[in-house]
Amino acid sequence: MNAIVITGAGSGLGRQLAIEYSNSHVTIVLIGRSVTTLKETKKLIEESGNTADYYVCDIQNLESVQSICSQITTTYKLISLMNNAGIGCFGELDTLNDLSIRQVIETNILGTIYMTKYFLPHLQLAPESKIVNIISTAGLRGKPNESVYCASKFAVRGFTESLQKELEGSCVKVTGVYMGGMETPFWDETNHITDRSRLRSVALVAKQIKVEDDGRLEIHIP
Repeated sequence: MNAIVITGAGSGLGRQLAIEYSNSHVTIVLIGRSVTTLKETKKLIEESGNTADYYVCDIQNLESVQSICSQITTTYKLISLMNNAGIGCFGELDTLNDLSIRQVIETNILGTIYMTKYFLPHLQLAPESKIVNIISTAGLRGKPNESVYCASKFAVRGFTESLQKELEGSCVKVTGVYMGGMETPFWDETNHITDRSRLRSVALVAKQIKVEDDGRLEIHIP
């Protein structure tokens, strides 16, 4: 059975992408750290008559990624990987917690690289397949009080652009997605955004990503 793997699928944009893509007559494989939120996303998809499965995985943990890759690819034929999971830490650099800095780097950069590396050989078995990396405008230009977050997203942008060149002409298309802040739980534990009413609707962003997910190199959502 064909499947789309989506990381960070328990909430926010990951959940909305899962719901949006579940109408594509494929199984949506949900990846995240919380079994509770993954089950909630699975239920929402199944209530619409579509199919989903979930696996608990901390993508910054190499052994965990290797394990779930083996489990998923034994059961499903992978046609798309959406690297959506990401975390942030915000504030002036000298105020940032060292552990938070490490978690941002390891989740956003290593997590994306690990997932891509181990799922790529299976994507290459499909006649046509995709890798979609959710990057954000933080990967395009520096922003105040976002130095570490921007550093991680610049890295993912470089990884994405290099992979596009490596896989040019192959069956795997790689897309980078760039958008600004959205109204999601991402901002629940920070006061970096004081007026959340100006943030984009995550449902509308997910819809636009799906509409433009045609193998193009970049998707920009103004």
